Amino acid sequence: MKITTFNPQIITKNADDIVKLFEELGFEKRHNPEGMGELKVEGIRMKDANGFSLDLSMPDIDIPNDMTVIRMNVDNFDEAYKLLEEKGFKNFYGDKTVDTKSSKSAMMFSPSGFGINLVQHLK
Repeated sequence: MKITTFNPQIITKNADDIVKLFEELGFEKRHNPEGMGELKVEGIRMKDANGFSLDLSMPDIDIPNDMTVIRMNVDNFDEAYKLLEEKGFKNFYGDKTVDTKSSKSAMMFSPSGFGINLVQHLK
């Protein structure tokens, strides 16, 4: 398994204020994908002139407050998912994944509470 991207991600119910803040810090929106199927998740990818990336995720579920996690893109979702499970990580969505035309992802939380949004871009 190879990690292809690694950056912070904010999970929120309202991204407008966060987008405005990071635009003031020099970030620009790059794209805005939406999840398909059972799990509806809107996403915003932002990038600054130095190449730093930030992802915002707005799931269609009730979350009590914003969460900051690590987005980790990999070239083999199943292998990475299994490795994280073996280390005690649990999928926030149970056994479901967020599937779009271009990616597959799962929000994985460690036993101590930090999160990794595991993503594989489909080719």
